[in-house]
Amino acid sequence: MKTIKSIQIIGTQRSGSNLLRVILNQLSEVDAPHSPHILERFFPLLPKYGDLNIEANFENLIEDVCKLVELNPVPWEGFKPNRFQIKSYCKSNSLIEIFKVIYELKAQFSGASFWCCKSMSNIHYADKLEASGIKPLYIHLYRDGRDVALSFRKAIVGEKHMYHLAKQWKEEQDLCVQLKEKLGNDRVFLISYEELLDDSEGVLMRLCNFLKVPYNNSMLSYYNSNESNITADSGKMWENISQPLIKNNFNKFFKELSDDQIKIFEHVAGSTLLKLNYKRYLTEEDKFYSEDQIENFNLENKLLKQMAVSNLSEKDLNKRKGQANLVKEIIER
Repeated sequence: MKTIKSIQIIGTQRSGSNLLRVILNQLSEVDAPHSPHILERFFPLLPKYGDLNIEANFENLIEDVCKLVELNPVPWEGFKPNRFQIKSYCKSNSLIEIFKVIYELKAQFSGASFWCCKSMSNIHYADKLEASGIKPLYIHLYRDGRDVALSFRKAIVGEKHMYHLAKQWKEEQDLCVQLKEKLGNDRVFLISYEELLDDSEGVLMRLCNFLKVPYNNSMLSYYNSNESNITADSGKMWENISQPLIKNNFNKFFKELSDDQIKIFEHVAGSTLLKLNYKRYLTEEDKFYSEDQIENFNLENKLLKQMAVSNLSEKDLNKRKGQANLVKEIIER
């Protein structure tokens, strides 16, 4: 297989990663399929497979990862992972290697010179990506955490209480900042969601320069692409992908979150907001909550997550149940 370079988008979900993915996918040099979250889902499951140096165990892992890809709510159009081919290309018996080879084969299938993974939670596995030799170019895509929290509260997936959302956002953004400090400007490119909306062409030109690929005007016509339409049709969370950029899609938290909700977020993640050049509005310093308060937050978070699942449309439920059932079946083995 020819050498294919890699791009990893990092940060926190609900920050425009699917938007950036379909924009990048407009470039002939980049293949950016919707992410089945291979690393996030399978690293916790690895104990189920035993010693991966035993070929049967490694083959079982390949089989299940391929099933996850095939059950993705947004299909990888025209591409079916070949288990035998994947194993033959793997240079080591590891989950990271399976992940890399699947993305490389998909990019090869699409005639691209880069594969792009938009699973932003892979920031938690950056050390493993580096140690494996993949060494991708990272795009740190970030958005005002209060708008991220608002978006999660409306979404099917994720945490729902402001305390949990602020904690997650702070942890992931801090990890991204640390990675940038460690690897430098040649490896990590920063994009704020708000700047992407305000100066789309300028941001994308700088991004193409970072990737060393030519800028293409078609990037801003992403909403006419087949990939955007397939994504938008695959779930309520992604319905905006088939529309042009919504230029005023920021600072929505002012109107839609209560003062108490904003205060909780700023108390937990205020220092990180400042680090990324966002303002505090209702607090001046971070605050620690008591165990009793956190326990109440936990109960409320659990209830809100249950409500989100109960409000799922039948279409969204059917799109997601394949992967959910696969993971459940693996856990119960």
